[in-house]
Amino acid sequence: MNKIYVVGAGVAGQEGFSRRALELIEGADLLIGGERQLALFPDFGGETMVIDSNLPAVVERLRSRQGRPVVLASGDPLFFGIGRYLLRNLPDEEFEFVPNVSSVQYAFAKIRQPWDDAVFVSTHGRDLKLAVDRIVANDKAAVLTDEVNTPAAIARELIERGREGYAAWLCENLGGADERIVETDVRGLLEIDAAPLNVLILVKQFEGESRDRGSWLGIPDDEFATVKKLITKEEVRVVTLAKLRLRHDMVLWDIGAGSGSISIEADHLLPNGKIFAVERNAECRAFIKQNLQAFNTRNVHLVEGDAPECLEDLPDPDRVFIGGSGGHLWEILEVADRRLPADGRIVLNAITLDTLTAANEFFANAGYRVEVVTINVARTRPLTDYKMFEAYNPVYIISADKQ
Repeated sequence: MNKIYVVGAGVAGQEGFSRRALELIEGADLLIGGERQLALFPDFGGETMVIDSNLPAVVERLRSRQGRPVVLASGDPLFFGIGRYLLRNLPDEEFEFVPNVSSVQYAFAKIRQPWDDAVFVSTHGRDLKLAVDRIVANDKAAVLTDEVNTPAAIARELIERGREGYAAWLCENLGGADERIVETDVRGLLEIDAAPLNVLILVKQFEGESRDRGSWLGIPDDEFATVKKLITKEEVRVVTLAKLRLRHDMVLWDIGAGSGSISIEADHLLPNGKIFAVERNAECRAFIKQNLQAFNTRNVHLVEGDAPECLEDLPDPDRVFIGGSGGHLWEILEVADRRLPADGRIVLNAITLDTLTAANEFFANAGYRVEVVTINVARTRPLTDYKMFEAYNPVYIISADKQ
C-alpha cells in the first residue's frame, strides 16, 4: 500500500525541512498543499493540487492516489492542522506524519518563554466566548486567531469580563521578511491592526487587586463583598464543599449564589469544570461580579434570572448546590432531578425546618439516598475584653444521591 506522507513546513522556507522531508517531496508523484507551501517548490515536476476550501476533494484525490502522495502542511500537521481532518476521513494506517516546528513553538522561542505549561486555543470558526473561557481558565495561553476572532476581539471579551491582567505578545508573519513581534497588554491589543497570520500569546500577571490564594479552603467571610448576612459562613462552606464531592471536570450549578462564595471556592476544585452561579437578585449579582473579579475566578459563569426557568439553557449538571430557592424549591428540585445523571448529587443548605422537611419529602418520593448534617457554629468575638463565643443559627446540610 502506498502511504500518504504529511510533511510539516517550518517557518524558515526550504531550509526548515529535514533531509528526510526533502527526499519524500523530491520523490513524490503528487504534491498537495496551500499556495504558500507549494511556492517553496517551484521546480516540482509532478502533479500539484492546491488546498483552499476543497478538503473533501483533497480526500477523494488521496483515495484514488497512485504513486507517492505528499501533503504539505504548516508546522506540525497534527497541531490544529490538516492532519486531524485527514485522519477522520481516511484510515490512520495509510499515513506517515513528518512534523516540523509549529508557529506556536517558534513564537514561544522568539519571546523566550517556556511553553510546556501553556494551553493552546484555536478560534478558527469557533465561538469566541468558548475560546475565552479556556483562556481565563489558565495562566498561559497561545491563541490562533482568525479574521473574525481577532486579537482585538479577544481583548474586548477579556476586558468585558474583567480579565485583562495578561501580558500579551502578538507574533505576526513568523519566519517571513515582515515578521513582527509586539509586546503589549490586553488593552494595547485594541490599538493594533493585526496581520492575518498571527499567534497571540497571553501570560497571566498576578498583580493589582486580584487575590492569589493557595490550595486551602475556607476564605474568611469578610473578604467577600456581600449583602449583609447573605453569605454561606466559612465553616459551613467548607463542609458543604466536602459534601458536594467535586471532581476536577464536573459541571456545578450553584442556585441562589448570594455572594458567590460557594462558586468561588469550588472554582479552585474544578480546574477543568464549569460552575454556573445562578442569582435572581440584582444587588447580589453586583456583588458576585465584584467577587469573581477580586478572586480571579476562571470557570465561574454568572447566570442572571429566576430558577428554575433560567436553568433551561445550562449544560446538564453533575452536582447541584441550592443555597436559596426564592420559594420555588420543589420546582428547582424537579428540574435538577430531571437533568442530573445517575450518581449525581444535590446538596442543599437549609436554615428552616420547613425547607428541611420539604427537601426530605421530595428526595424520599424521588428515591434518593439522603444524609442530613446539622452544623452549629460559634466564633469568638474579636476585639473584646473577654473571650466569648457568638453563636450562629444552625444550618442543615442535606446531601442527596440520585439512584
